[in-house]
Amino acid sequence: MAQLWLIRHGETAWSLSGRHTGRTDVPLTPRGETQARLLARRIGRHPFALVLTSPLSRARETCRLAGHLERAVLEPDLLEWDYGEMEGRTTAEIRQELPGWSPWTGHMPGGETPEQVGARVDRVIARAAPIEGDVALFAHAHVLRVLAARWLELPAVGGRYLALDTASLSVLGHEHERRVIRSWNESYDLVEVP
Repeated sequence: MAQLWLIRHGETAWSLSGRHTGRTDVPLTPRGETQARLLARRIGRHPFALVLTSPLSRARETCRLAGHLERAVLEPDLLEWDYGEMEGRTTAEIRQELPGWSPWTGHMPGGETPEQVGARVDRVIARAAPIEGDVALFAHAHVLRVLAARWLELPAVGGRYLALDTASLSVLGHEHERRVIRSWNESYDLVEVP
């Protein structure tokens, strides 16, 4: 049975400042590049049967620096959540207008609902699950959190309980026939970069 290795991209200026970064193509910071190189120490030589990456440059560059871009296939269903009118704004800024707001509430004017993101990741799971061997998925925090929830057969909003740091590795697998989380949010930010 396939194990899904979820790799969140390295730091960007927007992830550092807490801005919701959906479809805006923000590059890695120098620290994010270092994080991805550190990630390569853990997964660079792993013999993945399939490598899928979001088309956005921050995920593709993390994939490249981790040593797997040559074999990677672009997967549009791994794009980050479309935040619509909330794109580029921080939660604190949004809550000035909408107290208590979070992406998990489903109120995303011009963007996707949690269920729409869930439908996308269900297609990724359907593609990856039958693979013999491990599958690497290079993507973004919210879409990977939804994917993990759907792997566990939870509703998409179940991802709200699964935080992911930049340049983190998580592994979804099985215990007997049941889908489980094997490891979660292993950080690869081991050095200070100015």
